[in-house]
Amino acid sequence: MIPQPFIYDLLNRVDIVDAIDRHVPLKKAGANFVACCPFHSEKTPSFTVSQTKQFYHCFGCGAHGNAISFLIEYSGLSFVEAVHDLAAYVGMQVPEQQTDTFFKQTVPDDLSQYPVNGLGSNDPEISPQDLLSVLQAATRFYREQLKISEKAIAYLKKRGLSGKIAARFAIGYAPAGWQNLAAIFTDYTSERTRKILLQAGLVIISDEARQYDRFRDRIMFPILNQKGQIIGFGGRVLEQEEPKYLNSPETILFEKGRELYNFFSARRAIREANCVIVVEGYMDVIALSQHGIDYVVAALGTATTSFHIQKLLRQTENIIFCFDGDKAGRKAAWRALENSLALLSDGKYLSFLFLPEGTDPDSYVNQYGKESFEQQLKQAMPLSEFLFKELCVGTNLQTSEGRAKLVSDAKPLLQQVAAPALSVMLVRRLGELSGISQSELEELLQIKRVPRAHKIKNSVRKQPITPYRRLTRMLLYSPNYIAKLDKYLLVQCSENSEEVAALKALVDFLDTHPQLIASKSAHSILTYLQNSPYRALLEDIESETLEWGSAIDLEEEFLEVLEKLQQAQRNKRMTELHSKSLDKLTDEEKRELQRLAMK
Repeated sequence: MIPQPFIYDLLNRVDIVDAIDRHVPLKKAGANFVACCPFHSEKTPSFTVSQTKQFYHCFGCGAHGNAISFLIEYSGLSFVEAVHDLAAYVGMQVPEQQTDTFFKQTVPDDLSQYPVNGLGSNDPEISPQDLLSVLQAATRFYREQLKISEKAIAYLKKRGLSGKIAARFAIGYAPAGWQNLAAIFTDYTSERTRKILLQAGLVIISDEARQYDRFRDRIMFPILNQKGQIIGFGGRVLEQEEPKYLNSPETILFEKGRELYNFFSARRAIREANCVIVVEGYMDVIALSQHGIDYVVAALGTATTSFHIQKLLRQTENIIFCFDGDKAGRKAAWRALENSLALLSDGKYLSFLFLPEGTDPDSYVNQYGKESFEQQLKQAMPLSEFLFKELCVGTNLQTSEGRAKLVSDAKPLLQQVAAPALSVMLVRRLGELSGISQSELEELLQIKRVPRAHKIKNSVRKQPITPYRRLTRMLLYSPNYIAKLDKYLLVQCSENSEEVAALKALVDFLDTHPQLIASKSAHSILTYLQNSPYRALLEDIESETLEWGSAIDLEEEFLEVLEKLQQAQRNKRMTELHSKSLDKLTDEEKRELQRLAMK
């Protein structure tokens, strides 16, 4: 574990503008620096870097972070690698990483790519870091077990995998047996350790309170999140047993509908190719990567979701879904299409490739090679063609009834399409197939074209900014104002909203970490709040400070926000008092109401 003080010291010494400008040329724009976002395709710069507060934010795709997270996102480095890169850049020596005695020393040291962070056995609660730590340790254990398992090595060789590709994907082996993880955890059966391993999805506890390893006699594929942290596993049997694949259960770290296998490692290749291939399985990803096709990801035992598609469209304009040509593959492709329609914009391309019967990406590329597979990619079916091809299956378009059924089936799908040009083209194609004019179809489908001028007018209309959001923005920009804040205003606040909850969490954090304010750190306070449940909202609020110029009067802004909060509290209290009949008010409440009315 790299000591946290070192990481914060590193961020204080690094100038984020210099760190990013090494990879993405920045231009000065007022108090900030801008560029076209390196994380999604755009023609007008929306990627903004604050030199004052040392963070970046893209107003197009929402990417947000500091110098370390930029390297992780842009270069595909792990957290440790990003820290080492920045440290070398500014001439700092990274302290030697430490492990915790929580783990037995039988875990070899040569797998330092996956360092173990200490659990801190005296911690009263289980944290996400606890789960990350045991998953890292399990990865090291599984990788070492692969080295000594002739059966597992033979299986991978039979599947055409080299030792180099197995190492790159950190593939391991969970041996047969019920309690193999006891070899690496010093207190495998203690109550705290049982809870951690259970919540990490590594063990199962039966109704009889028996504890046993979830993964047994399986090839293990570590699943990484967007930060390069191991958050779960996929395990494949070596024989013909069922289930063939077993994934980690959903945990506080791992949500299948939001994660993609190989997304962390493939991001740079995806951006360079301006294309991503979505396949069905781990082995498809690995086989294609071994043949030099690195811009590949896979869903994790679930259908492709809208979250998956949003994540991919931030990286590229082109998504190719490559599924088996059987019934199950076409069903998976249709689900992907359904979840894509509302997210499409003109200029984005989704297409579908179905390989010959009896083949999948793994077997095809091993048999025919990279060049042949890439030729197949060029034959991928555009979304519009696949949409109508599937809708027409089993429908007799020679009859009025068949054409009416086609329109009825297409209606809920076409209503989702928000991309203006694509929507027009799809309706036009439906008109060709059904024999109904476009104007009649638009009426039948209840598709209303919004005049461009009206749409622009609505898009720039902003909602009023609440005083809670303004105060949060102030504290993120200048945390030292916490000393001037009247906490009673928040204690009395009963409003139940995410903004209020985020503000209270931020105030609590600043109250309990006065040393951060005293240090007058240059980097964003969100550096310390990576695991906050309100992180996304706080990042969005912090991005608003990028619009502040040097002329902004922070003191005036702060006093105005306090006045707004105080007025809100006065109005709330007056409403409470007015709700009572006059004869039921105490003398003190009558005097209070009079004082409030005079303010």
